[in-house]
Amino acid sequence: MIRSWAAWLGILRRREGGLSVALFRIVTAIGLIYNLVPTIARGLVEVLWTDARYGGYRSLTGAGSWLVTLLGGPTPEVVWSLVWITLAAGIALLVGVGGRIGGRVIALIGLQGMLAISMINGDAKGSYDALLCDALWLLVLCDGTATLSLDAWRRERSWVSDLAVAAWPRYLVIVQLCTLYASTGIHKISAFWTPMGGYTALYYILLQPTWHRWSMYWIAWVFPLTQLLTALTWIWEVSFPLVGLYLYLRQKPGEGGRLRRILTRWDLRTPYVLFGLTMHLMIFILMEVGPFSFIAMAFYPCLYRPDELARAWSWLGRRLGRSSQGEASSPAQA
Repeated sequence: MIRSWAAWLGILRRREGGLSVALFRIVTAIGLIYNLVPTIARGLVEVLWTDARYGGYRSLTGAGSWLVTLLGGPTPEVVWSLVWITLAAGIALLVGVGGRIGGRVIALIGLQGMLAISMINGDAKGSYDALLCDALWLLVLCDGTATLSLDAWRRERSWVSDLAVAAWPRYLVIVQLCTLYASTGIHKISAFWTPMGGYTALYYILLQPTWHRWSMYWIAWVFPLTQLLTALTWIWEVSFPLVGLYLYLRQKPGEGGRLRRILTRWDLRTPYVLFGLTMHLMIFILMEVGPFSFIAMAFYPCLYRPDELARAWSWLGRRLGRSSQGEASSPAQA
């Protein structure tokens, strides 16, 4: 018991750079803004979120969270106030203001605002609203403005800072990501995701007018490809916790038995992340599912330690620098 408690305290004391959670903050903020701006631009705020008495398309009497009820119900004044305050919180998160405490308060305001708005009308609610609220709650626990923020610029006259932050909130983000994909895969109990249904789930999903951005009848020409992607997507989701297991086991390289050595021999994150990024980008391009792709991808930077992200960025910069130098010298060589 004493050893376990000491290990737990050790996790809570760990400090690291703030780059990973800063990227998590930025992409989450983009998802929050993208969740609200199209509704505002299309004039749908009052149609979707106010009661029929005020111009909404349905009766919303008694609907909404405790906050909406406390403020007086889904009236135009209440709804618009929530929308603008939540949008302002998203912009503040994006630029990174408020400091170690204020940044958390801003995330909490964005969380409560988004939670209240999403609960007003169940017909206008998507599963990505819950995921967005999860991300905002995790930002309440993070010191997300330590770097890549206006706070860093005001403090050090640089957008990038080496200020250390607690590491444990990043671990919670990883746990949430593994839970997200594993539970999603487990809930895919339809036969169409399995050999019994011919792995036809993605084929039928892409043909549904309620989901696709434009006519997708051409997908019939690549039907075998959709079958392959259906199988790979399901396997990728249910096995994603292996990434979390890999991150846990790699903390003590060389120790343990054969299973630890097998699971830590290769970095499982890279293939899983590349597949996930490709999948979410294709979903965003082909389907109308709101900010789901942005919110899901916001979790990805936390799979990597800040120093790993910094090395990857430096490597990419060197590669791009060599490429540009090669292009510049080629005319002279010719």
